[in-house]
Amino acid sequence: MSLIDRWHDLLTPDVAEETHAHLESQLKARELVFGGRPLCTVLRPRLTTPEEVHGLQRRIRPLMRAFGKAFTRAMGDRPFRDQFGLLDWEESLLTTPLRYKHPSPTSRLDFFYVPHSGALGLTEYNGETPAGAGYNDALSDAFLDTRAMREFSRTHEIFTLPARHGVVGAVLSAWREFSGGNAKPRVGILDWDDVPTRTEFELYRQHFQTLGIDAVIDDPRRCEYRNGKLYSQGAPIDVIYKRVLIAELIETCGMAHDVVRAVSEGAVCMVDGFHCKILHKKASLAVLSDEANAGTFDTDDLTAIHDCIPWTRIVSERSTSYRGRPVDLVKFVHEAKDRLVLKPNDEYGGKGIVLGWTVDVAAWEAAVQVAIRTPYIVQEKVEIPKEPYPSWVDGAVHMADRMIDTAPFITNGDYMEGILTRLSTAALLNVTAGGGSTVPTFVVQPRS
Repeated sequence: MSLIDRWHDLLTPDVAEETHAHLESQLKARELVFGGRPLCTVLRPRLTTPEEVHGLQRRIRPLMRAFGKAFTRAMGDRPFRDQFGLLDWEESLLTTPLRYKHPSPTSRLDFFYVPHSGALGLTEYNGETPAGAGYNDALSDAFLDTRAMREFSRTHEIFTLPARHGVVGAVLSAWREFSGGNAKPRVGILDWDDVPTRTEFELYRQHFQTLGIDAVIDDPRRCEYRNGKLYSQGAPIDVIYKRVLIAELIETCGMAHDVVRAVSEGAVCMVDGFHCKILHKKASLAVLSDEANAGTFDTDDLTAIHDCIPWTRIVSERSTSYRGRPVDLVKFVHEAKDRLVLKPNDEYGGKGIVLGWTVDVAAWEAAVQVAIRTPYIVQEKVEIPKEPYPSWVDGAVHMADRMIDTAPFITNGDYMEGILTRLSTAALLNVTAGGGSTVPTFVVQPRS
């Protein structure tokens, strides 16, 4: 019997109702909401095995090394860097010295992972403001004390995959590199007052405080740079745990804003800093995938890229290859609608993404024209796995197949620290876009 079947067999009406009531109360008490919606709407966490987790880590590490090589070359080779599509103001911010080793100490890979085949398709590298690690850990705590979990643990050992401590550890590690010492910093968690992830910031503030580190949550518009220090809530901060998007910060506040100047002048350590924009661009997947850049990578790198990244190109008038044969790229994109996805180079929340197989020819043609004029990538469709998930509706258990993605958090460009799992009944799995559910991931194995 599979792990999933075993869990579902335990969901008698009594167990399911009690589990639902507990989760509902925990979501409310812990403020586990996103934009006013509960983060989790199902009665089962994601269940995986130690072998699957170890296998995923083994495949991620060489892929991250390839990303690192691309970044290193980009910093020293302007024509190569131009492939990433940085805007002029983003280029100007690269003159700020990178004062710690990796451009994205905290990041997240968004995969579709198909357990039965092992297929792994990377659809996005979030190298700027990866959200969800704090929520993930709080949802794990909520599920651990459900009646369903207690019943399941009679026959299976249960292990959590915590993620928040990895994020906090990466922030503090960057601070130690930046400062050259071990003094405890004062941390400012910066984003706009009205963002839907604000409840997660409180989880991080509490975690910093358990480590004896003072942390405040603030809107960057209230910060002041004076006398060589950046002030938040009346006192200097040493580290910015940046959750505000760099593009939104510059658009709203301008290049001369106090936060931008403080970071640029080395008065404060910001994680993730301005250099993260290179790999965060969706074009980074095209740079790694494109045969024109194969000389940047060694054999192991290319094996990892082929293993993890679906065929991806920057949309432009050019010739390239597809599955070993030459193609005119724009012509091919027009003709292969049902197996391709168009994505803007630097958006989030699903904005601007067009799934070719979900639109008619006229809509696709219009999307291709937009992609030619503005920075876009085109990516081959990947297999999207599904699993049955139960929910409690109108006094009964309802089972429905939900599409599932696998989004591991990566610290310091190398190590996997927990997995964000998102579910959806729609083809675009994105909580920000207004759909889906988030569930924690548990590693389980039968008791001996």
